[in-house]
Amino acid sequence: MILTVCPNPCIDCTLEVEDFRVGRLNRVDNRIENMAGKALNTAVGVKRLGGDVFASGFMFERGGRQFVRFLNNEGIENDFVWNKGRLRINYKIIDGKSMMTEINDRGDFVNRRQQQDLIEKVRFHSANAAVVVISGSLPAGVDDGFYYELVKAAGDSKVIVDAEKGRMLEALKAGVYMAKPNLFELETLNDERYDSFEEMIGGCKKLIEMGAENVMLSIGKNGAIFTDGNESYYCKSENVAVNSTVGAGDSMVAAAAIAIERFDERENVLRSAVAAATASITTAGTNLFTKEKYDEIYEKLTVVKM
Repeated sequence: MILTVCPNPCIDCTLEVEDFRVGRLNRVDNRIENMAGKALNTAVGVKRLGGDVFASGFMFERGGRQFVRFLNNEGIENDFVWNKGRLRINYKIIDGKSMMTEINDRGDFVNRRQQQDLIEKVRFHSANAAVVVISGSLPAGVDDGFYYELVKAAGDSKVIVDAEKGRMLEALKAGVYMAKPNLFELETLNDERYDSFEEMIGGCKKLIEMGAENVMLSIGKNGAIFTDGNESYYCKSENVAVNSTVGAGDSMVAAAAIAIERFDERENVLRSAVAAATASITTAGTNLFTKEKYDEIYEKLTVVKM
């Protein structure tokens, strides 16, 4: 079983605006709303690939019930720590050139007692989980060190973390099976710029020195790199029509988690991850991939040892 932990769920509202202009009146051509949050997107991806998944995290009274209904309709079992306040709404503005502007809300306040409740839920549910995915931002009242506590609570499960700077650094202190930054996040973590694959692998090795057993580096349309510091692999993305890049990284983690749970070779973990990410960007808004699209793309991909 794969356990996903989402500390800060949200509603993603994607607005398509043909010619978006800052500081001017803009009219919406299309509006798409999806239940989201990085680890919850991953839970949906795991389910669509036929995996056994359980979702946990914080949930909020205003807006949370519709979120749980959505997960139930997807066939995803869940157990959340409920809080007063509202579910945050994130806006993704996509213009006619497929450029995206993001405006992310911050989750309502979560007190220390509720934080401890989630730690206990993760400790309980991870006892039955081969893989635990922890990803996304944190609501108000929760500091970056909470990621360290979540990783420790996962016990002997293989932990995958997808989070930005402070949260990732705290997770690495606790030791993770796989870190999944994108290129911008890796450069930010290490305060460096990487132009070549060799430099990127060097940056990944720094995360391994900090506490990751493996690093999967997403490099957008160029695919991804997977390394344990000794052996490194590369998989290039397929050329597809891009509808939205939102959720691609979460889809990548979903497929990787299933492959890791199956004890697949690193090459197949990478190939599966890139197939899911590529399939995801063909869908509008923050809708995730279909199994059919994943299978179609997977067959076309090739992994090379670097």
